[in-house]
Amino acid sequence: MQEEDKLPFTAHLEELRSRLITCFIAVGVGFVLSYGFKEELFKILLIPLLSVMKAGEELIFTGLPEAFFTYLKVAFLSGLILASPVLIYQFWMFVAPGLYKKERSALIPIIILSSLFLIGGSLFGYFIVFPLGFKFFLGFSNETIHARLSIKEYLGLASKLLLAFGIVFELPIVITFLARLGIVSVDFLKKNRKYALLLFFVGAALLTPPDVVTQVMMALPLMVLYEISIVGARIFGRKKTEDDAAES
Repeated sequence: MQEEDKLPFTAHLEELRSRLITCFIAVGVGFVLSYGFKEELFKILLIPLLSVMKAGEELIFTGLPEAFFTYLKVAFLSGLILASPVLIYQFWMFVAPGLYKKERSALIPIIILSSLFLIGGSLFGYFIVFPLGFKFFLGFSNETIHARLSIKEYLGLASKLLLAFGIVFELPIVITFLARLGIVSVDFLKKNRKYALLLFFVGAALLTPPDVVTQVMMALPLMVLYEISIVGARIFGRKKTEDDAAES
């Protein structure tokens, strides 16, 4: 970054404010668009659960406004996912002034890949983790214990898992970018693989419900993503012979 590119602190705050406003508008637009399809979206969100529910089991709501607020939350979740490319773009553009010219040139692929990994992580959670996790939970039903599932509790769990898997799937992008900046190296990543594995299981325990199935279903993909990160760091990481001086 050149000296003339540096901005005063107040300018950074103004830029942050502008980008946050853009993010709020993007989420708001996504929410409005999604609200018109709130019932259809909620039905789609229910498919993994309905596929493992037994005959006679049903979803209920226990408070008068619960169904209304559930639809609002579904529309907000959908709006957040729809706006995610804009949110990711605004984040990387805010970071861009602190990068060298060559590093800034890689931002467009990073933004595209970040969006794809975020959506891919959410889809992995929806198609793979949801059916297995929900089947595990409902497996405790028997002749004397019957599931009476609240739409509020289900939406809370589903939303948390969708966002969690979307975020953790950003791991290869983040690590590859750090390698490009020279903050981490391939040797560092290989040397600390066992510590990363421990952190994955700890993080999975914090981000998922307290059951082994969903925790393992998050930790295992993270292990694979970590190996992908090492490959990305090897290909795109800063080489030892690369000049680290400021580029014009």
